[in-house]
Amino acid sequence: MLTITPGAARASGTQASGQATATAACAVAPGSVTAGGDHTARGITAGSPPTVREGRTFTDIYPDGQVRLSSMIANDPDVTGTGGVFWGFVVMGPTMYNTGYVLTEEGEVDRSRQTLSRVGGGWGEMTFFETSRYWDYPDPPNLTTHYALRADGTLTRWENYYDNTNPARLWVNKQSATGFAAVKTMALISQTPTYETFLANTRGGALYTIRIPRTSPMKPVVKLVRSSTWQGFEALIAEKCGQYGTLLLGIDKDTQSGYLYAVGHANGTATVIQGLGKVPDTFTDPVYFRHALRPGDAPILFGE
Repeated sequence: MLTITPGAARASGTQASGQATATAACAVAPGSVTAGGDHTARGITAGSPPTVREGRTFTDIYPDGQVRLSSMIANDPDVTGTGGVFWGFVVMGPTMYNTGYVLTEEGEVDRSRQTLSRVGGGWGEMTFFETSRYWDYPDPPNLTTHYALRADGTLTRWENYYDNTNPARLWVNKQSATGFAAVKTMALISQTPTYETFLANTRGGALYTIRIPRTSPMKPVVKLVRSSTWQGFEALIAEKCGQYGTLLLGIDKDTQSGYLYAVGHANGTATVIQGLGKVPDTFTDPVYFRHALRPGDAPILFGE
């Protein structure tokens, strides 16, 4: 079984602000949901050309052909008596679900510990969803935040708290902003106690950063990074590379291709972007997401 270790990127430490270089230590860990409801994993390492390490496929995680969107999927590989625990959120049709499964010590899905619980409806018009978990372990705060983009261009944020006196996870402090109808997809590139940032491409080909301060009301700050050529990607997946940079995977579902980029610390149109080439693999699945280690172990994104 492939152990997904996106945290390897933090070891490189070679990327200064404004630079866009990627060492062999920088890697991104995309997962996917297949048309048959399986989970796949692979690791893509920066190089010339990029290299791919295929992971295992875990079958029958979801009903065939139902998943439209997936958040990042977290992995805790060190739960005693298991081969690892995975959890996150998926959207099937108009409904959001909390999803999770446990591996046996032999690395197989323990079907008796596979969960899919309904969170709520009203998700039929959503085109993008992501969960951010920020924790600079062991220091507080420990933050979980959800973001969704609706087809009409409304970007929404929820905060997620866990109350020890009430085991229900609560989506609270809903905040929204409009004006994002041109956005095709996004990738989380920064996590801090005061703001989070997405890299977003538009149908017209532009590339932007969208910084979202944690203040209320929600007022995103949008900066142009590139004005053209980015319209081909239906999925963007990012991972930390060095101290300040980002390793970005763009997936073109029409051609079933992936392209890797080293992105310097985002600074509007001055952002340095280095194309690392086409990934020597095919991308045939309908839904892609980012694998990440459990909060506290995952590298904290700081791309802007």
